[in-house]
Amino acid sequence: MRRVFISLCVLTLLSTSPAHTAEPLSQDTQMKLIKTFRGNLSPKSVLSSGTGLVSAHNMMYNHTVAIFDAKNLELLSTVKDSVDLKSFGYGKYNGTYRGAPVEGAFSPDGKYLYFTNYAMYGKGFNKEGHDTCSPASGYDTSYLSRINLRTYQIDAVYPVGSVPKVVKVTPDNKYILVSNWCSYTLSVISIAEQKTIKSIKIGRYPRGIVVTNDSAFAYVAEMGGNRLHRINLSTFEQTYIPIGSNPRALVLSPDNKILYATLNVSGQVIAWDLVADKSLGKAKVGQAARSLDISSDGTALFVTSFKSGTISKVRTSD
Repeated sequence: MRRVFISLCVLTLLSTSPAHTAEPLSQDTQMKLIKTFRGNLSPKSVLSSGTGLVSAHNMMYNHTVAIFDAKNLELLSTVKDSVDLKSFGYGKYNGTYRGAPVEGAFSPDGKYLYFTNYAMYGKGFNKEGHDTCSPASGYDTSYLSRINLRTYQIDAVYPVGSVPKVVKVTPDNKYILVSNWCSYTLSVISIAEQKTIKSIKIGRYPRGIVVTNDSAFAYVAEMGGNRLHRINLSTFEQTYIPIGSNPRALVLSPDNKILYATLNVSGQVIAWDLVADKSLGKAKVGQAARSLDISSDGTALFVTSFKSGTISKVRTSD
């Protein structure tokens, strides 16, 4: 397979307000590139812990997760995705298996980083997943891995579905949620029991996940359709939001009253009022709107557009 080298860029926000004033709102700042990391990086995604770490998940091109210090912008560790599945209790496997890190999630207590593996490589894995698929495709299922952030070693693995994408840990540290692209499901893993307790049918190509601050509800994007799944995390019952075609990434406002989603094909980001249950409007950001994040004060969104090769900053007040 062709080896890919992709740079990891770090942006900072520069205030346009006088230095003597209070800290400005994110909507009033400008972005500036301050550093680009190069080398053995091929990040499918990057993630901030909010407590001083940044992780880059480097797929099957490098078979690693790179972890950086967010303050001094130095590499702390490069963790290989290789695991001995038998040593973790999966007796039908022998030898070392490689993964393909896609997305990550830090645990609320800051002890762990979980990452999904697009596929597993080794004896017994013979049918690697694909971006175009369905449960009938019969692609191999995969694993979620856990990195101990004290030792920077993988210390647990969990079986999930085929081509797992996004992973989220609920704020109460009760569940790990994984969207399985080719299985069309959401895996619910109990942290207390250390096993999957529920597999929820979603529909074509589950992708983005976001969880409310009180851990009561999860929202899951059905990227192959036009809706979000609102899942009650006590009963696992579902309701739906008609968000628009090809929803991919999701974030919530700090007060959890507004949900934002990227709509991939149209290149837009949409705001949805969860209280009134209606759209508040859309903004065009580029071609193929993909990843999405929100500032801590809730006044700005940051959106990547795959085909445009851009990062857009969007005021939420508009």
